[in-house]
Amino acid sequence: MAPGFQRRRRVYKGPTAMGGIEIARVTGRADLADFVALPYRLHGRDPCFTPPLRRDVRTLLDPARNPFFAHASRELFLVRRGGRVVGRIAAIHDRAHEKAHADGAGFFGFLELEDDLELAQALFAAASSHLRSLGRTRLRGPVSPSINDEAGLLVDGFATPSVVMMPHNPPNYPRLVEAAGFGKAKDLLAFESTGTTLPDRLVSATEIVERRYSVCTRTLEMRRFKEEVALVKRLFNLGWQRNWGAVPLDDAEIAHLAGQLKPIVVPELVVFALHAGEPIGFAAAIPDMNVALRANPSGRLVPGILKVLWASRRITRLRVLLLGVLPAWQGRGVDALLYRRIWENGRARGFDWAEAGWVLEDNHAMINGLLRMGFRVYKTYRVYERPI
Repeated sequence: MAPGFQRRRRVYKGPTAMGGIEIARVTGRADLADFVALPYRLHGRDPCFTPPLRRDVRTLLDPARNPFFAHASRELFLVRRGGRVVGRIAAIHDRAHEKAHADGAGFFGFLELEDDLELAQALFAAASSHLRSLGRTRLRGPVSPSINDEAGLLVDGFATPSVVMMPHNPPNYPRLVEAAGFGKAKDLLAFESTGTTLPDRLVSATEIVERRYSVCTRTLEMRRFKEEVALVKRLFNLGWQRNWGAVPLDDAEIAHLAGQLKPIVVPELVVFALHAGEPIGFAAAIPDMNVALRANPSGRLVPGILKVLWASRRITRLRVLLLGVLPAWQGRGVDALLYRRIWENGRARGFDWAEAGWVLEDNHAMINGLLRMGFRVYKTYRVYERPI
């Protein structure tokens, strides 16, 4: 039996026009395979769908291999009609979130379903029932499985594929979620670059930041990778601690993330800002591996990994994945300086497009800064919520 699964199986039934649907907990390897496989069948013909490696999805869901589950639990549900899988959802209880925010939130994630409101209602009922038993009072999501992973439902910007570690869904999903009684909790904005040169005013402004505050920058040192990762963790947690929904990454989580990203890290695209020799902020960008993953529609490791590796040689897109500035230095233009260095270093290595995000809809300082740097909002993701 796969790690983290229970033998007990509880079934929920509800009437449908086709004679009934069945909701059941995922309890073994066959169920897990069905859970992982569903999006490949639902979205295989969507040119904007990026098929992740199935191995990576199983790792993300596995309590024995994903350190997130050291402070969280999850229950996976499948909905079947006539024996055929037509929907899935994960109910997630994050104790670290509750410790940080004490807001009674339980979460849903990994939502996939056919275009049927009854399926949506059944899936949310199952997730709500499970989380209610854990004392949760509101259902929020999607986060898959946390705010530090893929978060939000795409509500605007369906015409282009998502970038690495960002979700994509069909346009009907927001309609189904809203019809099931959910309202907006928060919008997350993704920005794209609009040119291959930086505005002159940005270059001038960042030069002023360097002179006025005696700030300089350096790039990641791969020979000190472990120490650099620890520094990123400290800066990220301090820089994001005031953000809506933020949950600090612990040592195991940041080490796990770093281990996953290390094979694709470009040292020049991880930049630290320093004052008097002390780090005060950082920014990290990675190549958009989704470009390569789309060369492997099945998501299978063999022989798909060869297609992914070949396609990865032609990536010219970046995602600015992380940016954190110590609270005492926020509002002084350090973030703009970091973005400038990322952009200059990226252009020197042949990258000609970048996404920056996500950014909270009410983070006006960051939004205004990105607009001044020549970025524009091109996708909006929404985190939804309803009472349980």
